[in-house]
Amino acid sequence: MKSPRFIVALGLALTLGLGQPATLQAQSPLPKGITAGPSIEGISEYTLANGLRVLLFPDATKPTVTVNLVYGVGSVHENYGETGMAHLLEHLLFKGTPTQADISGEMKKRGIDFNATTSLDRTNYFASFPANADTLDWVLAMEADRMINANVARKDLDSEMTVVRNELERNENNPGGVLFQRIRSTAFLWHNYGNTTIGARSDVEGVPIEKLQAFYRQWYQPDNATLIVAGRIDSADVLARIGRHFGKLKKPTRPLPRFYTAEPTQDGEREITVRRVGDLKLVAAAYHVPALAHPDSAPLTVLANVLGHTPGGRLHKALVEAKLAAAAGSSGEAMRDPGLLSVIAVVPNDGDPAKAEAELLRQVEQVAARPITPQEVDEAKQRIGNGYELYFTDVNAVGMGLSEFQAAGDWRLLFTSRDAIEKVTAADVNRVAAAYLKSSNRTLGRFVPTEKPDRAEIGAAPAVASLVDGYTGRAAVSAGENFDPSPQNIQARTQTFTLGNGLKVSLLPKKTRGETVIVDANFRFGNVASLTGREGAAGMAGAMLMRGSKTMTREQIDQRLEQLKTQGSVSGNLQGAGIGLQTRRAHLADALALAADVLRNPSFPADEFEQLRVQAITGMEASRKEPGSIAGMALARYFDPWPAGHPLRTRTLDESLAQLKALKLEDVRAFHRDFYGTSMGEIAIVGDFDPVAVRQQLETLFAGWTAGRAYAPIDTRFNAVPAKRERFETPDKPNAVLLARHNLSLRVTDADYPALVVANRIFGGGALKSRLGDRIRQKEGLSYGVSSGVRADDSRSGQDDAGSLSIQAIAAPENMARVEALVREELEKLVRDGITAEELRDAVSGTLTERQQGRAEDGSVAGMLSDQLYYGRTMQFTADLDAKYQALTLDQVNAAIRRHFKPEQLSVYLAGDFAKAAGAPATAAPAK
Repeated sequence: MKSPRFIVALGLALTLGLGQPATLQAQSPLPKGITAGPSIEGISEYTLANGLRVLLFPDATKPTVTVNLVYGVGSVHENYGETGMAHLLEHLLFKGTPTQADISGEMKKRGIDFNATTSLDRTNYFASFPANADTLDWVLAMEADRMINANVARKDLDSEMTVVRNELERNENNPGGVLFQRIRSTAFLWHNYGNTTIGARSDVEGVPIEKLQAFYRQWYQPDNATLIVAGRIDSADVLARIGRHFGKLKKPTRPLPRFYTAEPTQDGEREITVRRVGDLKLVAAAYHVPALAHPDSAPLTVLANVLGHTPGGRLHKALVEAKLAAAAGSSGEAMRDPGLLSVIAVVPNDGDPAKAEAELLRQVEQVAARPITPQEVDEAKQRIGNGYELYFTDVNAVGMGLSEFQAAGDWRLLFTSRDAIEKVTAADVNRVAAAYLKSSNRTLGRFVPTEKPDRAEIGAAPAVASLVDGYTGRAAVSAGENFDPSPQNIQARTQTFTLGNGLKVSLLPKKTRGETVIVDANFRFGNVASLTGREGAAGMAGAMLMRGSKTMTREQIDQRLEQLKTQGSVSGNLQGAGIGLQTRRAHLADALALAADVLRNPSFPADEFEQLRVQAITGMEASRKEPGSIAGMALARYFDPWPAGHPLRTRTLDESLAQLKALKLEDVRAFHRDFYGTSMGEIAIVGDFDPVAVRQQLETLFAGWTAGRAYAPIDTRFNAVPAKRERFETPDKPNAVLLARHNLSLRVTDADYPALVVANRIFGGGALKSRLGDRIRQKEGLSYGVSSGVRADDSRSGQDDAGSLSIQAIAAPENMARVEALVREELEKLVRDGITAEELRDAVSGTLTERQQGRAEDGSVAGMLSDQLYYGRTMQFTADLDAKYQALTLDQVNAAIRRHFKPEQLSVYLAGDFAKAAGAPATAAPAK
């Protein structure tokens, strides 16, 4: 359940939409015991008498609600021998209370998208669902209940401890994760930021239940929590519900502990070397930097973007374009206390790590020799600013993202940080580069005695209150319409037509928050005969499209997208090309024109071709000894129905490498010249736009470009495959993998399809709540992740029927035999005994709710409309499928299970360090 920390410095996808500033206190009296606080750009703060802080984000645009409960406790609050306790407790809070015995099951049957995450400074629990008063009330009541009444029982710790240990083992398989874990623990001598959230294995295995219970009672209290409710809500109603459920909780008499450990100034280079089995070569360095509230945080955010952006950043240009690295990047932390700014280079398998390391450090530590320019700063600020603007178009996303700013000291730091970044100058960026990016502040790893130490002093951040008190913010983002996402309304509002002889279009214009627009376009070409022998060129041609056109370089394309405030990509695959855009009404025409030019006029630069080839080869080589890759390749090869030479044939790793190395740039250019065109395909656009103008532009841009090779879909058929069991040794890999599959003759249009979807949801549709999850994770505590999936085929002819049942699980190698036995046992039990009426009711309810939730997202609707254009359907197909789910009977589902699921036909593939677990010498499995 643990996730990476939200880092503003990366300029990653920030998505938030805020309604008008809440004025509830002016419209109606507040419930007793609740006081109003500041209101910033649509976010309103309230406080209960017991200390609980409440943030409300009303927004009628999307018919969804997000509830996010953030506790001010994370791994930084753990004591000696208790590392990983905050994360372990996060898991246990799903084990129930005396009145809520099955929290995960109750959420699943209500169709709630839920999870929890633990980071260094905080833990949060979140739930998203279609706006519904009863569901909201249940979620609030449940969160208030488990805030102080969670079981935190010995029996649950015994099973969940091994699940968390398996999560730890999974992380240990990740070379980059392991490297940064070691760097972090070396960079911090005393501060608990040096500990990973997952904790030490010995602590996770040995923590006494009494300590965990005391930790829970100490931190899980209303005065240490912030409750965020975002989406289609009525503020007065929500506050009344919060007051009813949370107001009755007593304010604790204990004071919260005060933490005073400060990391001393680093006094010389530090180094860590990790030696493990694998093929991925990494070079990384980290430098101490101030907390988010420090005035230097904003220029450091810009500096990290200038260094790490792809393709325009300094590290990409100096390392990737120079062929010293396959990839390079930079990231900065924005936290309550001083953290790290990190840089990394991924070295090709045949590359020189020493040269890559030297250039990486030169670029970072010798900025004074080539100062950051105003243009670089302006471009970085634009990228970051565009991220903030996109953030302010999705209120449910900010309900999640505010967790990090609250953890850093106060939620209003979101806005003060944004404002500070806009004021950053090139002089500021060069100053902080000189102050912090110096060798004596580096953790890469060397210690060099020197007579005159040159140290980076980390200044104390000012009091957060001095930054946020009295802050009023800016005008809230313009709101959209209250749109009904029912199939009938979507169909009624959608305009569908055909341009030319085969370009089908669906337009769904509607008012959206921030005037956002989604474009989902697919263009089709090629058939089995014309594609045979050219599949390698097809893949590379699609991957190269965004790397330069005849009028723009890769960097210029990237810059132009930022100028247009557009997130987008142009890509291609074996039988088609696609355009995906998220933009604004004012920029839609320019964004479409840019995408069309990139698609139609790629330049296929030779240097970018070599960069891409090196990256692909490096990635393939890195997977050679990974359990998941080895088992997955073996299973795919066994189930592969295609003959040698067929375009869809599954190739071995060595075959793929040989094909890639033999590929020539002219092959790629020739594929685009011979195959590409846009006159046949599907385009769906959803959002705030002028449909008349868009139709005219689509016809001009796309209708007249005919593909050089006519499109014909490749038919797929059910293929009976005998059961097989394979086991592969992967030395020094503490996490083992199980993959299982048997084929089904199944179409999306088959009568049994809804029944099997529901059956799979019950059997393995979630690691937290399903039969596999309940047995293998919750009860036995053997696996962090176990699940199953049912795949059904689909085609315009209605004849393709290549379906499958698949199962996947991870576990410690010594536990995998038990996991496999339980997987087989649960599948046999499902077929023998069927499901219960209660399971059917909950699964149908959850499925329908999730489908409704999907129709509330513009991107999901655009994809749905595009699919319907291809298959010749309308939203009536969606409505009919909803009705089929609703009408399912117990006999129908159980009969479908018996007809299709065959335990005796299940093939199982295992990979892990089984020899080490058994105490025997290991022999590595061959990477095929």
